[in-house]
Amino acid sequence: MKKRVTKAIFPVAGLGTRFLPATKSIPKEIMTLVDRPLIQYAIDEAREAGIKEFIFVTAKGKGALEDYFDAAPELEKNLRKKNKIDLLQELKATDMDSGAIAYIRQREALGLGHAVWCARRLIGNEPFAVILPDDVIASEKSCLLQMVEQYAETQGNIVATMEVANDQVSSYGVIDPAEDMGRIISVRDMAEKPDPAVAPSNLAVIGRYILEPPVLKRLNTLKRGSGDEIQLTDAIAEEAREGAAVYGYRFDGQRYDCGSKIGYLKATIAFGLARDDLKDDLTGFLEQTMAHRRAAE
Repeated sequence: MKKRVTKAIFPVAGLGTRFLPATKSIPKEIMTLVDRPLIQYAIDEAREAGIKEFIFVTAKGKGALEDYFDAAPELEKNLRKKNKIDLLQELKATDMDSGAIAYIRQREALGLGHAVWCARRLIGNEPFAVILPDDVIASEKSCLLQMVEQYAETQGNIVATMEVANDQVSSYGVIDPAEDMGRIISVRDMAEKPDPAVAPSNLAVIGRYILEPPVLKRLNTLKRGSGDEIQLTDAIAEEAREGAAVYGYRFDGQRYDCGSKIGYLKATIAFGLARDDLKDDLTGFLEQTMAHRRAAE
């Protein structure tokens, strides 16, 4: 019987140092793109893909992130009193069913692989997704839903993949293709942040994964790798080298790296331009700003 993916891990324990001083007091994951926090985009994507259990790997100082998903009866009462029904509907998107969400502390910052390993007891012996909220993907069909549909056909481990410039491969995990079949790529091996001169390809892994339970066992015995951290890429690579099914998946959509300042700014503009209530004013502002810059040159 084919397995279904109903659990997702959200590694949100990072300090967000690239966004200091803002992240001194607020978790990076609740910084907003237009009017929704980054974590809300991740949650919405997971829901669209059929995820029922949401596992957050957090750290000290993430209380505001946990509070975001709590009920807000006073706010709802106030909105209802003022007949702001549209805002009430928006607020419902933040509701989580009792028991659907769990929080686990990552006590040491030992990397993405360690963060995923921390959730092992809640995963058990089931396939699971990993979603990195820093990677926001604009698409008609969510990236994770595309991957879940692919998983229904192939099973096995699947990592979201995109082509990057050769001089950027050292910032990513990179796959070594065994067979490129277009949308889906059979993976022979993977390398974490390789030197561009020896990188096996320019096919980078970005923040969406569907993984099988044996990856968690690999993480349990894995030594520290790149950056002196336990790398998720290394565990998946070991699975591939041992003959387990590992695939790269070329998804439809535009990915924005909201873990970087320039990526966050690009995403803010792109998502603003996609909004009917904002695009005209924002387009006018951008055109005027560029005209002033050209005149100043």
